[in-house]
Amino acid sequence: MALSEVARLRAEIERREQELRSLQGQLADVLAREAAEEPGVELPPLQARTSLSRAEILRYSRQLVLPELGVRGQLRLSHCAVLVVGCGGLGCPLAQYLAAAGVGRLGLLDHDVVEMSNLHRQVLHGEAREGLPKALSAVATLQQLNSTVQYVPYHLALSPSTAMELVRQYDVVADCSDNVPTRYLVNDACVLAGKPLISASALRLEGQLVVYNYQGGPCYRCLFPKPPPPETVTSCADGGVLGVVPGIMGCIQALEVLKIASGMGSTFNQFMLMFDALEGRFRNIRLRPKKPDCAICGDNPAVTCLEDYEAFCGSSATDKCRALCLLPSEERISVEEYKKLLDEQVPHILLDVRPQVEVDICYLAHCVHIPLSKLEEKNEECLKILGKRICEEKQRINGKSVFPVYVVCKLGNDSQKAVRVLQELSGRELGSILAKDIRGGLMAWASKIDPSFPQY
Repeated sequence: MALSEVARLRAEIERREQELRSLQGQLADVLAREAAEEPGVELPPLQARTSLSRAEILRYSRQLVLPELGVRGQLRLSHCAVLVVGCGGLGCPLAQYLAAAGVGRLGLLDHDVVEMSNLHRQVLHGEAREGLPKALSAVATLQQLNSTVQYVPYHLALSPSTAMELVRQYDVVADCSDNVPTRYLVNDACVLAGKPLISASALRLEGQLVVYNYQGGPCYRCLFPKPPPPETVTSCADGGVLGVVPGIMGCIQALEVLKIASGMGSTFNQFMLMFDALEGRFRNIRLRPKKPDCAICGDNPAVTCLEDYEAFCGSSATDKCRALCLLPSEERISVEEYKKLLDEQVPHILLDVRPQVEVDICYLAHCVHIPLSKLEEKNEECLKILGKRICEEKQRINGKSVFPVYVVCKLGNDSQKAVRVLQELSGRELGSILAKDIRGGLMAWASKIDPSFPQY
């Protein structure tokens, strides 16, 4: 066969495969939307049964023979409704194993849509689902795995106005969210509704898991009465995550849900499970008992209804890259303003304060690179390099008294912290400088100035 004919056939196969992926995505959208529910809809109770069908015995035979589960445990699973908050890196493996194990009803809540950057860890989604709501995408995949489970997708953001009516309709709640306000919201809703909460998290190469509000154990507020400062919180979008780490934690989360739902019980209301992927090590850390003075589950609770958790935490309820505001507006410039400075060849220094691993991904050629961590510790060698560069630029323009230094990072958060450090150093180690940060960082540069610049 001629090479040209081979090339033609390969191109035709690729075209057909793309068409098939597109049709699969459309089918998934239609199937999932048919199953969608509004939060205000009251779900009917699951039908109680006293025996398993022949088909169920065959499907679940490998777990039915476990003395710890047996027919009684399997029937409990079939009567159990589980709400999964978040259909991302944790929620995908969690939902997959709950569906495979035969829970009766699976509520899947997520406000977001599938993006290409999700696919290395969010294994229920695929390339053909890009742009499809995650809750609907998850249902479409799970229906092919186990059609006997009742799936209820919620394409919405959990809020104080919707949380209670949702949580009350489920027996167990799994928190797979990736932001602090949602963690407090889910915890408080579970305490007020009397539901056990299985909570997990994963970041970089580490994971954690705790069972809250279960058999007299502590709730999330018992362990963390006050939210952390917003600038100290790192999400997967900020800090990164190896895809298999949330996969591992989501599987363990599913294990604890199944143990509680089937009647085996869980000990993670007394311990926090910590996973270190780099060391390949699990550790159990004993938790403090339930606090009598806890604001919501204590003897005299101060919180008796759901509140504004974004205001309480000082951050938005999203797992997207966070946007901090640490500097006044006059100490920040937009990417458009910085582009104008470049075009007009205004003398300055651009300081990139990202970690080296991010600089290896992409960078602007004219920048000076000093990681924020080195600036904060006032590393002598790094300050010497920066001071020398500033001195050289001043001499080049005949000794301008106050020299401008613009600071950039990925999103415009670390750059603000760096400006604060530079302000402390101005007039001493670095001479007289005027430090400002670039709002939105390199990702704003990529989206507004240079579309060819990589986004990550």
